[in-house]
Amino acid sequence: MPEETEEYREESDLLGIRKVPKDAYYGVQTLRAVENFGVSLVRLSNYSTLVESLAMVKKACTMANKELGHLAEDFADAIIQACEEIIKGELVEEFVVDMMQGGAGTSTNMNANEVIASRANEILGHERNSLEPVSANDHVNMSQSTNDVYPTAIKIATIYGMRDLSTALEDLCLALDAKAAEYKGILKLGRTEMQDAVPITLGQEFSAWSACLKRDLLRIGLAMDVLKTHNIGATAIGTSLNADPQYIELAEQHLRDVTGLPSLRTAENLIDDTQNSDEFVHVSGLLRVLSTNLAKICGDLILLSSGPVGGFHEINLPAVQPGSSIMPGKVNPVIPEMVMQCAFQVIGHDNTISIAAQSGQLELNAYEPVIAYNFFQALKVLKNSIPIFTEKCVKGITPNKEGLDVVHRSVGLVTALNPIIGYKASTKIAKKALETKKTIREIVLDEGIMDEKWLDLVLSPERMTKAGVPGHEHESMRELLEKNTEERKEIVMQDEDE
Repeated sequence: MPEETEEYREESDLLGIRKVPKDAYYGVQTLRAVENFGVSLVRLSNYSTLVESLAMVKKACTMANKELGHLAEDFADAIIQACEEIIKGELVEEFVVDMMQGGAGTSTNMNANEVIASRANEILGHERNSLEPVSANDHVNMSQSTNDVYPTAIKIATIYGMRDLSTALEDLCLALDAKAAEYKGILKLGRTEMQDAVPITLGQEFSAWSACLKRDLLRIGLAMDVLKTHNIGATAIGTSLNADPQYIELAEQHLRDVTGLPSLRTAENLIDDTQNSDEFVHVSGLLRVLSTNLAKICGDLILLSSGPVGGFHEINLPAVQPGSSIMPGKVNPVIPEMVMQCAFQVIGHDNTISIAAQSGQLELNAYEPVIAYNFFQALKVLKNSIPIFTEKCVKGITPNKEGLDVVHRSVGLVTALNPIIGYKASTKIAKKALETKKTIREIVLDEGIMDEKWLDLVLSPERMTKAGVPGHEHESMRELLEKNTEERKEIVMQDEDE
């Protein structure tokens, strides 16, 4: 066997003495967690924002303890410096515990405590270790518990993540709005239940997609306010055991300053905020709604771009890669397909979060690690997929004139005749159009039901797409309805006689 060349240091905990790699900033409890929880193989370091948020919480708590005189100034300053380095993105690779872990997040908290303690000891001129003189438990974790540090850090990281998601979503809405304006005059066939309906413009379809995502933006903004309630100072179960009465207020003030989130506030009921995880269910549910909307939009784009011969082919999606290993020339809608799969995944994450939140027992939810894991996974795939969708799909969509021109041959145009000749007579015309393959216009003129001038006004697809828009209704259309009152009666009576 090869010789063991790695150097170790010894550290001890409740269960005994273990060898920790000498160069590691983490300590013995982190080592045990690594050995016990190699499940997802997704380390805490994969979510640097969560690591930085943990350091922010530790820094704020240390500042409060320093101000109260509970921590020696040199210890406090060393801890604060170590936290600041982590906040800047240093030492992130030392956060090695698996995101899926037992213990309600204790391993995550101890990973942070040990890394910060080791670095603080190094700053003070001692050997790298998490035990002395600065202790991971006694000093870095002073006045704290995993049960208030961990959920607070998750909330802070979530707020930052939701901000990034909002930015990506805003860009997508702008891209959709630009297409809505560009294609506002392009007519197309509307469809309901995959059957021909009345006309719509391509721009109107883009505007509808943008509108639903703007609701998601609004909901995300409101959700961030829900997340600003934290339980720092609750310690183990919300009773604030081992925390100075003044500590909670000071820690809150420092946490606002350190995070740059001035609206962070201590929960009114710390016991409630320690044991319940409904805020995460609420926010996860909003990600589910967003995913539902994204999947619907992408499904529409896949349908509208289908073809180019055997489908709708009303629009062209940007070609980003060959679509088949066997069929030359085939190009698939891979970007919308990717976004839809991300949406499916987020919906699955939401289900897991709901189950985990309801499974918390009594004074603590032990399943917050799986809540955090699923939530940050959901945020990650949404934040990563939306910009790709915007840049590689939406911005490059173009109309296909040949596919769009079917609107003029649609039987759905007969709907505009309802107010003039009635539903029953209109149905007969539609049936004849389907049987003869003639257009609605041709049949109405052939049978002398209306003269050409008024018919063209009634059947104008442009007019149909603006029927509900103030100022767009023709004066002549109102005249038409009045002038055809008697004619309509005659047609209806004739139809009933037949």
